[in-house]
Amino acid sequence: MSTAITSLTTAREHELVAFRRRLHANPEPSYAEHATTQAIAERLQVAGLHPQVLEIGTGLVCDVPGNAPGPLVVLRADIDALAMPDGTTTEYRSRREGVAHACGHDAHTAVVLGAGLVLSALTEIESVPGTVRLVFEPGEESIPGGAVEIVREGWITGAACVLGLHCDPKIDLGQIGLRTGALTAASDTVEIIVSGPGGHTARPQLTVDLVHVMSDLATAMPREVRRRLGAPDSPPGNGDDEVVVVFGSVHAGDAANVIPAHGTLKCSVRCADRGAWDRAEGVVREVVAELLEGTGATCVVEYRRGTPPVINDVAAIGVLDIAARTVVGDAGVLEAPRSMGADTFAWFGEHAPSAYARLGTHSGDRPRGDLHASTFDIDERAIAIGTRFLAEAALVALQRAGS
Repeated sequence: MSTAITSLTTAREHELVAFRRRLHANPEPSYAEHATTQAIAERLQVAGLHPQVLEIGTGLVCDVPGNAPGPLVVLRADIDALAMPDGTTTEYRSRREGVAHACGHDAHTAVVLGAGLVLSALTEIESVPGTVRLVFEPGEESIPGGAVEIVREGWITGAACVLGLHCDPKIDLGQIGLRTGALTAASDTVEIIVSGPGGHTARPQLTVDLVHVMSDLATAMPREVRRRLGAPDSPPGNGDDEVVVVFGSVHAGDAANVIPAHGTLKCSVRCADRGAWDRAEGVVREVVAELLEGTGATCVVEYRRGTPPVINDVAAIGVLDIAARTVVGDAGVLEAPRSMGADTFAWFGEHAPSAYARLGTHSGDRPRGDLHASTFDIDERAIAIGTRFLAEAALVALQRAGS
């Protein structure tokens, strides 16, 4: 199939790059992806397919039927942008103030759209047993993400596997990163509201020195939570973390001579292990209560669970491995590093075998940068590579599930 897929992809490469640029210039944040959804749907309809918009009003699914009975394989893309400025200077930079595709979702969308168009065309010349379902997920950058709605509506039910990819600006163009097991971490957010009587900074002994209490909490809590969840006794950020707890906001008071009565701390809790994630909320609440005991301060802990870790299924990652070697050769396949970031793709793995790949998008001497950077951009030749990769993977998955 590789020759036909390569030819069909090449014939659509310029269109897919243009489609990606259209989305990049007109980004829409989570659950507001109305124009994005319409653009995808219209292109699929031109191909004679029948997309269906999700019940929530954005995001869509579309089946690409084969020409013979067979299993169901799902290809997923995310379609939302980030609430942040676009720091690039390209002609297709964001035209919407404070919204940008700085995570590659526009490229993911173009790749899955391209794979669908290629597979649809392939059914006219080759045998394709089964159905490939394209899933365009809204709200990936929100919690718990649009994947939950897709699962609720039943679009993953009965799938042999769910496959997807994510741009990686740290991996070179022409390379694909794969990893069996945990690829990303679970991510939760915690807000701790601490209160005391307040008072004068001249007499801290007569009240609760709230800022001092908060500083002790912010210093001690991450280490203790990590210890109780079974993480190694070492500082986070060493590249082999199991649990990462980091405060992003600590605020109390406004005046130098006033001990505040209220303060707020906000942190993220990230767990690579599913079992640790299931225990994390209870451990955090327990640790906070113990650390504040005897200080005179009271607190309210607002714990918001996010998404589970992405755990790549052994058989599903084997499908991606075959497809990757077909497209970029053995030398182009590398082991993807585990990330402590989170991705709502994880929800699909709760309901079907799933696998997620890293698509290399870096080239030349440009800085490798990172996702969510305002200057994020890709070498657009990666779109054709990603399209061929997912199209090949879908066929391998159909063949394996069918046999």
